[in-house]
Amino acid sequence: MIKKGKISVTVPIHFGSKKRLDQFLANFFNQYSRTILKNWILNAQVDINGSIVTKPSKLVFIGDLITINIFEKRKIFFAENIFLNIVYEDDDILVINKPINLVVHPGSGRDNGTILNALLYKDNRFQKIPRAGIIHRLDKNTTGLMVIAKNILAYEALVKFLKNREIFREYEAIVIGNLISGGTIKKKIGRHKKNRTKMCIDSIGKTAITHYRIIERFKYHTHLRVWLETGRTHQIRVHMLYLTYPILGDPVYRSKFGIPKGMPEIILKKINFFSRPALHASKLRFYHPRTNILMEFKAVLPKDMKKIIYILKTN
Repeated sequence: MIKKGKISVTVPIHFGSKKRLDQFLANFFNQYSRTILKNWILNAQVDINGSIVTKPSKLVFIGDLITINIFEKRKIFFAENIFLNIVYEDDDILVINKPINLVVHPGSGRDNGTILNALLYKDNRFQKIPRAGIIHRLDKNTTGLMVIAKNILAYEALVKFLKNREIFREYEAIVIGNLISGGTIKKKIGRHKKNRTKMCIDSIGKTAITHYRIIERFKYHTHLRVWLETGRTHQIRVHMLYLTYPILGDPVYRSKFGIPKGMPEIILKKINFFSRPALHASKLRFYHPRTNILMEFKAVLPKDMKKIIYILKTN
């Protein structure tokens, strides 16, 4: 008899850098049949690094933490009346402009107060779509555009677009330090070995490609346009720290580069109010999953980023 409970494993080095989830589980948990393992995946009882996975073909990588919730029913999340700033909506997709201090998906002991809960309140049909139609995430304190699927066909199409790098995502960021020119960062990213909530540059991690161009240079900071080819967790934040130009206000990825050399105390005091990463998803472009029409959406900077730019520009 299979007992209730959770079992977890971290993908070891000797399993290689890429393997299907169902194949990995079959190799590592050979006490269970392949059918049982596949059903657990399909029933949303398996998660990778805290995110539920429902596709047996999902690739796993060295260092991924995989957890199986044995015989536990799929968790039902409750609808909550949380305001969503809707930029666009039709029968297939929803585009929102996410504010600061709003989590996208429940996790890590948090079951409410998220965009997912808000979607369930808007329409209970989101309950029938994986991840309530959420295609990609933004960090809690990153603002900007997100596309959400309103039915299974749209969800599957958009997930495929994202996997094939066919969804263009552009951000605006303010970094600490004075960059001279734009460029491209191609450095693999993996989960931090000691702090599992953080990511880091890792030679055996997942491929990550970030492009950046200068919008405006200030005396001690730089306003950037950044766009992604890949969508790794904390990708922009980790890559900019690697360049030693971390995102302004980032409490996690700033290290010893948190204060620009030579910056007067008076300017530091003026910008100290800004305590979240200065990162905003400003542009989203993709083909509509049903009509195949090219869609593009833009979102202006939020007030706090406009304020910090004004301070940096006038001091």
